[in-house]
Amino acid sequence: MSKILVVEDDKFLREMITRKLDKEGYDVSQAVDGEEGLEKIREIKPDLILLDLIMPGVGGFEVLEEAKDDPEISDIPIVILSNLGQKSEVERGLDLGAEDFMIKAHFTPKEIIKKVKEIIE
Repeated sequence: MSKILVVEDDKFLREMITRKLDKEGYDVSQAVDGEEGLEKIREIKPDLILLDLIMPGVGGFEVLEEAKDDPEISDIPIVILSNLGQKSEVERGLDLGAEDFMIKAHFTPKEIIKKVKEIIE
């Protein structure tokens, strides 16, 4: 069973995505901010990470940089899921090693699940 980590400070969105992934048979863990996200990435070594960018404390770009700099977890695919959508932010995320960048307003939960499946399978 593939393990997915959802790092998202918005409780409603985090729980909705978790429920949908759960229904698809994934083993889903949650983190409410970047600091907890990094701890859980190192602890559970998920098969994929869905990562928000704007969070209190440690932000998503920092999580992405740290994860990609750590040889033990650098190969875990990270999909950024954010309200930020400026070209510069998208490019920065991809340059830092994100697998993909999905702007929340442009994708339904169903499309997010589809992307997860594409990357994991």
